Amino acid sequence: MNRERRFWNRMAKRYFNSPIEDEAAYEHKLEKTRQYFTPDSEVLEFGCGTGGTAVRHAPHVKHYLATDISEEMLRFGEERAREAGAGNITFKRTDFADLEADPESFDAVLGLSILHLLEDRDEGIAKACSLLKPGGVFVSSTVCVADGLWFLIPIIPIARLVGLFPLLRVFSANALRKSMHEAGFEIVYDWKPSRRSALFLICRKPG
Repeated sequence: MNRERRFWNRMAKRYFNSPIEDEAAYEHKLEKTRQYFTPDSEVLEFGCGTGGTAVRHAPHVKHYLATDISEEMLRFGEERAREAGAGNITFKRTDFADLEADPESFDAVLGLSILHLLEDRDEGIAKACSLLKPGGVFVSSTVCVADGLWFLIPIIPIARLVGLFPLLRVFSANALRKSMHEAGFEIVYDWKPSRRSALFLICRKPG
């Protein structure tokens, strides 16, 4: 974990300054996610990075807890929130596996561009489910390397060895869908705008 933390601390400024690659897709994901928010919603985002999505969603919910393993990422997130006047965001440095929160305490859990970076995605999905209230939603956007980005597979170990890549798990979109179903989720929205795009899922916890 310290290795991953150092990597993302080093990348934080570049990540903060990088433009959104597909603005239209990003806005679509924001819009679809907000359909599941209310002014009373308690929301958790793990792997929040520099807080761009947290700041965009915060005006639509009661409280937004944004977590990440990188203190540098969170420092940029706090700066963004101050500039936006988003006083209902709490930033917290923690690994998702170590996050202490009561079961069934969130109306929505967001894991965006993060499931492929977890040591064990199934554990992460199961934890998201446990933290959701019945009827709550888990929103994810995930790079599925085994589909449109197969050419990266032989490069990943070498790039990680020399510090160019973080931990990056290889799985397909169908494998991720299966993981969601096995965790007990119902997939209510499934969107992948192109073969190489991230898979965007909105999954509901029964209840």
